[in-house]
Amino acid sequence: MIDIKKEGIILSKTSLDFENEAVLNPAAIREGDNVHLFYRAVREGNFSSIGYCRLDGPLTVAERWDKPILVPEFDYESHGVEDPRIVKIDDLYYMTYTAYDGINARGALATSKDLVHFKKQGIIVPPITYAEFVFRAESAGKVNVNYYRNQKFYYQGSDPEKKIMLWDKNVIFFPRRIEGNLVFLHRIRPGIQLVSVKNLKELTKEFWDNYFLDLQDHIVIDPIHAHEANYVGGGCPPIETEHGWLLIYHGAEETEKGIVYSACAAALLDINDPKKEIARLPYALFSPKLEWECKGDVNNVVFPTGTALFGDTLFIYYGAADSRIACASLSLSALLTELLSYTVKNEK
Repeated sequence: MIDIKKEGIILSKTSLDFENEAVLNPAAIREGDNVHLFYRAVREGNFSSIGYCRLDGPLTVAERWDKPILVPEFDYESHGVEDPRIVKIDDLYYMTYTAYDGINARGALATSKDLVHFKKQGIIVPPITYAEFVFRAESAGKVNVNYYRNQKFYYQGSDPEKKIMLWDKNVIFFPRRIEGNLVFLHRIRPGIQLVSVKNLKELTKEFWDNYFLDLQDHIVIDPIHAHEANYVGGGCPPIETEHGWLLIYHGAEETEKGIVYSACAAALLDINDPKKEIARLPYALFSPKLEWECKGDVNNVVFPTGTALFGDTLFIYYGAADSRIACASLSLSALLTELLSYTVKNEK
């Protein structure tokens, strides 16, 4: 087992209009001795924008804006811009987020050269309905049936038109090109999938049609352990190590307490072909235990979305009970050593 230190709450909601309901699920990126956090800020009525704060070192708040840095502007995000992640590729920052229109939740992208001014690039996930996805998945014939037997989720209540688009969230870029390609993770329940393209203009409807014909070949991780039995989803941007890409993600499990997000399960992916899983922990890295992780707007949630590495200490920033932002830390070298004892071919 890995020694995890819960560093405590970093940010809580304020009386400011844009974050008077909750703050959660921050993107994080280290620049010098500072960590920049871009977090989901929720106002009354469950409308979300992206707030900003700067940490001095991994834990001390040095600056916090009194207005959001990113707000809803378009119909596809009219109800909120949510759950950002951020990486720097070449000289450009890529911030992905979930665009929510009140019915559909889909991955979108904004880019920046200075971490202050962001240009929205629009939705970058498949522009298809859930019904179209089911048809393609069934036609492919090889994919896990749990990918297209989600009618109860998509068609809640009496209105069959609700949630008509395919929900595709947790879009997260790798922090560099791999063999010349932009590579990102995305999540269609219950697993995590991968896309690799020379440039984002390739993401046409024809691209996605072909992609779904071979969906099984694009799946990186499916749920296999108890703490992730319901579904998994991307958490923090992958971290490059000498042993492969370290992926810290979240797993959801149905329990007597309801869905528990035993977040921060960890895996290693091949450095040149990240669709290949090298190792995975058979237990959650950490789970909701403390009162402020167990009770909030959504109980029993720790949801990792960003990291910062200082020496050998990896700081993991996460949403706690969908209400506040907290941090946990661990030894990166100890985590890698533990992971390598659970390789796919040599699992304990």
